[in-house]
Parts: sequence; C-alpha cells; structure tokens
Amino acid sequence: MSRSKHILNAQVSIRAPCCKQWFDCAECHEETQDHRLKRTVEMAFICKKCKKAFRKDMSNYEESDEYCPHCDNHYVIEAKTPQPVVGVEGDDARIDSRMLKDERMRVDHRRSLFDFSDCLD
Repeated sequence: MSRSKHILNAQVSIRAPCCKQWFDCAECHEETQDHRLKRTVEMAFICKKCKKAFRKDMSNYEESDEYCPHCDNHYVIEAKTPQPVVGVEGDDARIDSRMLKDERMRVDHRRSLFDFSDCLD
C-alpha cells in the first residue's frame, strides 16, 4: 500500500477484487498490474485516518456511506490531482540566498610594493 501519485488527498485505500492488493486509485492498479481491474458490487476499504478496514455494498450506496464507519472520516471528497508548476527548486531566496549567483566582480585585496598597475594610468 503506497501513496498515490494520481490522487494526492486519497482518504481510503481500495482492495482490488481481482488480485487482492490495495491501491489508492484505479490508475495505480493499471500502472502496476498486467490485468484489468475487476468490477464488484461489494468493495473493501481501509481508512487512512484510523487504519481500519470496512466493506460497502455499492448497489445500495447512500450519502451516509461516504464516511468511515469507525472514525467518521469523510472519504468521498473532491480529488486533488498533481498540477504542473514552473518554478525554481530551492528555499525562499529572501531567507537563504546561497542558490543565487553573485555576478559582481571580485576585488583583489592583495597589494604589493612591486605592483605598478595602478601607477601606469
């Protein structure tokens, strides 16, 4: 049972009736298995909040069935999916500026009696 990369806020894991393995979403099953997901009327879930398993009859599904029977976690919610973002990886430059390149010229502070480059102008 691993965290889904397709649905970021999955509240339950679902047991696939075909291979008896746990998945957060149908896409995770499709990516890792060599067979199609079998449909079933009775589904087995594990709540990610209380870690307890429960079954639901999908032919007689009501609004009250959207909650875990053990801890009342609302597991039927709008899915958050990963969105592509263009940005720079790293910490906030206002706090830690080590990732920024300093384009200024460095001044050579080493002076010598034999350095006449300043006097030639």
